[in-house]
Amino acid sequence: MTVKQISVFLENKPGQLKEFAKLLDDNQINMHAMSLADAEDFGILRIIVDDSYKTACVLKDEGYVFSITKVLAVEIPDRPGSLVKVLDILGQNGVNLEYTYAFITRKVDLAYMIFRVPDNEKAIEVLSKNGIKLICQDALSDLFAD
Repeated sequence: MTVKQISVFLENKPGQLKEFAKLLDDNQINMHAMSLADAEDFGILRIIVDDSYKTACVLKDEGYVFSITKVLAVEIPDRPGSLVKVLDILGQNGVNLEYTYAFITRKVDLAYMIFRVPDNEKAIEVLSKNGIKLICQDALSDLFAD
């Protein structure tokens, strides 16, 4: 019950993100979620896309340095306190959260969080046991279908 996240290293200079986004656009790849963290000389762009295999092929052909990581996509009601509930469940069960970012879809009243944790299986078990819905790769693509 994980989704594939692609982390791409980009030079920290003007226009790099635009070039990257254009590359995806030119190859008909849709970004569903994105997070960009900066360092002194480079940025780490984390993306969830509609076709991770195609994206990896394009990035390899273009010489990008990237990695693919399995992360959790968690469905959360879009109202105050919902994230706190999920974080409390994880914390009470000793699941550390390395980083997180959010994305939205056309579904009303729902938000989605990407969680990177050291132990996906433990986090999946804990969240599922507590009634928290996780989204798999195929279901994620369905969220963005017209």
